[in-house]
Amino acid sequence: MSKQMNDTIIRAYQGEKTDYTPAWYMRQAGRSQKEYRELKEKYSLFEITHQPELCAYVTRLPVEHYHTDAAILYKDIMSPLPAIGIDVEIKKNVGPVIHNPIRNFQDVEKLGAINPEADVPYVLDTIRLLTEEQLSVPLIGFSGAPFTLASYMIEGGPSKNYNKTKAFMYKSPDVWFPLMDKLADMIIAYVKAQIHAGARAIQIFDSWVGALNAADYRKYIKPVMQRIFTELKQENVPLILFGVGARHLLLEWNDLPVDVIGLDWRTSITEARQMGVTKVLQGNLDPAILLSDWQTIEERTKAILDEGKTANGHVFNLGHGVTPDIEPATLKKLTKLIQTYSRV
Repeated sequence: MSKQMNDTIIRAYQGEKTDYTPAWYMRQAGRSQKEYRELKEKYSLFEITHQPELCAYVTRLPVEHYHTDAAILYKDIMSPLPAIGIDVEIKKNVGPVIHNPIRNFQDVEKLGAINPEADVPYVLDTIRLLTEEQLSVPLIGFSGAPFTLASYMIEGGPSKNYNKTKAFMYKSPDVWFPLMDKLADMIIAYVKAQIHAGARAIQIFDSWVGALNAADYRKYIKPVMQRIFTELKQENVPLILFGVGARHLLLEWNDLPVDVIGLDWRTSITEARQMGVTKVLQGNLDPAILLSDWQTIEERTKAILDEGKTANGHVFNLGHGVTPDIEPATLKKLTKLIQTYSRV
């Protein structure tokens, strides 16, 4: 039997007025938590995510420690890729490494389709465990977006400039668009399965798409994003889109059938509204500020909350993920500040 549900964040995502500004933090599960670090001495990321009890525990920890208004499923955007034939390894201090990068049309043709119940049952079992028994706040599911996933698949790992990915896109549109379609099919099936298992909201991470200019985004990316969100919209859960360094794409995102736009710290809530962004906004404290003194943290947090109050729809988050050097005690204190200061 599930606990009494605090659904403040879902109502905020739907644009409703709430008693206070709800908050969660990207990468809140793991990284800076002592309990998680101890687990990582025994298990790899993929080993944790393949064990529903353990994965549920890691997902639940920040809610119990920080009292956030949502949990986000602990996993990686790479999690569904092995199911379609991508040989991916998460290397310590490097990130995802792809051992069979995409080079041509034959590589794209070889990619399979995902059957979530058969291919990633442990992800769905984790969601069911959390939503049926363990959580008193909504669970956010997620997926990487096609450009961001393709950037790893083409580069073979993390990149600073995405030159190989962009060159591939410009030189081989006849291969690029089929790759986008294959990834869209995977994302739609994967996300729908998460929703059917109990996820109450979905965030699509297009973390690296800010590397493209707006004209290229419209040509090479926007059509596939339109298809993904149109399909997912039928599921009636809030849909969030987030990327880094994507200020120049915010109005393109505002056109998409999403409910919420996640801002990084480079664009303020007020600036986004002045630009013409009308969606509910999520964000956007610079994670580095959490390494500062408490007075600075408090001032910056209150300023964001004040902007959010006049913005007609706001959920507090960081402008990117929690870094490993942020103290858990700081995140706990931050949540309390947000929930008390913003209370109507």
